[in-house]
Amino acid sequence: MPKSELQKLEDGEWYKFNDPEVAARKLNSATLCQEFNAIPENEPEKQAAKAREIFGSAGKNLVVHSRLNVDYGKNIHVGDNFLANYNLTVLDIAPVESGDNVWIGPNTDIYTVNHPLTAKGRRERLGIGKPVKIGNDVWIGGHTTICPGVTIGSGVVIAAGAVVTKDIPDNVVVGGVPAKIIKKIEQD
Repeated sequence: MPKSELQKLEDGEWYKFNDPEVAARKLNSATLCQEFNAIPENEPEKQAAKAREIFGSAGKNLVVHSRLNVDYGKNIHVGDNFLANYNLTVLDIAPVESGDNVWIGPNTDIYTVNHPLTAKGRRERLGIGKPVKIGNDVWIGGHTTICPGVTIGSGVVIAAGAVVTKDIPDNVVVGGVPAKIIKKIEQD
């Protein structure tokens, strides 16, 4: 029996993103995000509770500001003391895992989905998921884009506006398009 498109997606293979099962998952998360985004900013406990409903798992001291947009939500796993400022988009077709003490600046995008370079592949509505991993004690500046398949080490600072296309080692500041190491950080 051939694999379903949802099984291909979960196995990290090319899948058709317009498949009804795949689309249903996205529709459910869109509904939950609309509910989250309707919660007033002066009700942080309600925001945290709804974010916990959306995410796959979250540690203690979860702070997520609106607007939040996700593809699935259940593939997002964050540690303790997680802070996401305004306008976070996480296309979590594949897992997005972050450690403890991660701060994400406003207007940040985290993508796990990619599409073919060929026009034929895009016409076939193909996608593929690549997980994103973020270590402990990471500060991601505003307007940052994190691309599919990237691993960010612990103790990292990502300058505002960076586009992260490759893995980042521990204890560095990165910035630019594409992001490059600016300097090493001596942790105290």
